[in-house]
Amino acid sequence: MSRELQGRSALVTGGNSGIGRAAARALAGLGAHVVISGRDAERGDQVVRDIRASGGRADFVAVDLRDEASARELAARARELAGPVDILVNNAGIYPFGPTEQTTEQTFDAVFALNVKVPYFLVAELAPEMAKRGHGAVINLTTMVAEFGMAGMSLYGASKAALVLLTKSWAAEYGPQGVRVNAVSPGPTRTEGTAGMGEDLDQLAAVSPAGRPGSAEEIAEAVTFLASDRASFVHGAVLPVDGGRIAV
Repeated sequence: MSRELQGRSALVTGGNSGIGRAAARALAGLGAHVVISGRDAERGDQVVRDIRASGGRADFVAVDLRDEASARELAARARELAGPVDILVNNAGIYPFGPTEQTTEQTFDAVFALNVKVPYFLVAELAPEMAKRGHGAVINLTTMVAEFGMAGMSLYGASKAALVLLTKSWAAEYGPQGVRVNAVSPGPTRTEGTAGMGEDLDQLAAVSPAGRPGSAEEIAEAVTFLASDRASFVHGAVLPVDGGRIAV
């Protein structure tokens, strides 16, 4: 097994399930010391045990990410556990769907807090340190519905569209100092979080060339690529991993 990330540390938000868990496992499998965050300590501890049982290095931080203070606190805990953070994966997010007229202000604020504000301040905390060391990678998880309109997904899509723009802005801001900032844009993906969608997930995926939902592990492959030196000339990219949905 390749150990191309040996000696590096990675922080994966929302790493206790779904795409975040798959990304954490994949990064650890390449030798990175992975710190994962989440609200569910039981699931987080299980992910850590699984990674350690496979010979990897991992730690869990229980945190409710919602604002600047919680983001900076998480960054500080990650440093304590794994040293300077070389790889940041902004994966944690929420995705309520529904008509615009039924969206409450509380829901609006919660979505933008976790999907936009938290990544913003994690980058504000960690990217300057990466820049001082002359290397680092930030990978943001966005969504295909940040690229086109879909009924019922205005709030979620808008929050991730903001993250797409931030990805490009941060690439311009920190790239000259050796920090690569990119994004992965998943399509319909089968995870615990999407299990409640039932047949709707399959129908959403059916119109894509692949004709099926993706797996968390398939998304994680793109994350590890962008985190590694194999992507050394990739800056400010949004990599679609959506079965081709964005193409049709």
